[in-house]
Amino acid sequence: MAAEGWGVRLMVEWLAALFGSSLLWYLGGLSVVTFVSTLLLVPWVIVRIPADYFSRRRPPKPPWADEHPVVRILLRSLRNAAGVVFILAGVVLLALPGQGLLTILVGLLLMTFPGKYRLERWAISRPPVLRAVNWLRRRAGRRDLSL
Repeated sequence: MAAEGWGVRLMVEWLAALFGSSLLWYLGGLSVVTFVSTLLLVPWVIVRIPADYFSRRRPPKPPWADEHPVVRILLRSLRNAAGVVFILAGVVLLALPGQGLLTILVGLLLMTFPGKYRLERWAISRPPVLRAVNWLRRRAGRRDLSL
């Protein structure tokens, strides 16, 4: 235990010396903001997933699929950039108090990459995950997800 505390203290001192103490305040604030936002946003998103989303062979088209190609590229780029920001914040939060893994997961879900839908279906098909998701959906008066 003492060695773990020493390592964290050393890392904090190194970051403070490298970037100044204001960075630590910003990182602490980021930790609090991501913790609270994941507590609010994750249930909100889970409740809004269509019940048959994971039983489809292919993911549904995004709402902007019929827009002008420039708009589609812009929106897709912004969404991927937001995903990268979440992933980087999640990596930082792995070392700080906060929801690092959940923030990385949100970043991955925001991004567009080959095999993403398969990854989503695999993750949601894990029994503990599906149980928890369906419990949240039932509490909100929504149908269970069908695989």
